[in-house]
Amino acid sequence: MNEHIVIITGAAPLQAELVEAIPPDATLFAVDGGLDHALAAGLEPTRLIGDLDSVTDDGLAWAARNATIERHPTDKDRTDTELALSLAATHDPERITLVGGGDRLDHTLAGIGALGAIDLTSVPELDAWWSGQHVRVIQGPGSAIWRVRAGSTLSLLALHGACTKVSISGTRWQLDDVDIDPLVGLGVSNEVLAGDHPVDVEVSLTSGVLTVFDVPAESFGPAPDASSDLERDTPATNSDLTTEGDL
Repeated sequence: MNEHIVIITGAAPLQAELVEAIPPDATLFAVDGGLDHALAAGLEPTRLIGDLDSVTDDGLAWAARNATIERHPTDKDRTDTELALSLAATHDPERITLVGGGDRLDHTLAGIGALGAIDLTSVPELDAWWSGQHVRVIQGPGSAIWRVRAGSTLSLLALHGACTKVSISGTRWQLDDVDIDPLVGLGVSNEVLAGDHPVDVEVSLTSGVLTVFDVPAESFGPAPDASSDLERDTPATNSDLTTEGDL
């Protein structure tokens, strides 16, 4: 089992601080042109996935010598990022982190949205760093508890359809079994409790796919405590992106 798979995608150079925080034992995948950004940052992915229409010749030559190449046709129904996420899920990891960025809004939405795919439901932890913003995805029924920077802004959005019985604690405005409709502002711009130390935030939902925009206490810190419907029958009641490369 691969404990943690990090997927490098998108058209933006990788931030040095984020690269330094990637665990040394994480398995690295690259999506098409994302390989060039990974190599420029000193990372060496073990797999290259995509139709390979944006990776440079030098990058492709490196991959031919040092990585496994999963090449797909240019004409296809799924993005390169979706294909990479599906491949990662077959490795039964404990966590998948997507790292990307760029300047196309459609690619941003598709990249973040790909984390809500049904074939990723078996992965305990799904998150992303996109143009400096951290995103966490929680699929229902389920819950998660993780540490967030005290006093930071946290938003909940239902990007994949309605989310039912959403609860959150550890924030100024707590929710208790609230339904959140798609792309509404109910869960936007909440405030994590103030203090001198990171705050434990708990989020749960009965159904749907909830996307959380947060400021984690550590870029690649310990995985949150997550539970599925097998471990929790009812939710807890404690009462601010971009890419032009191949996604």
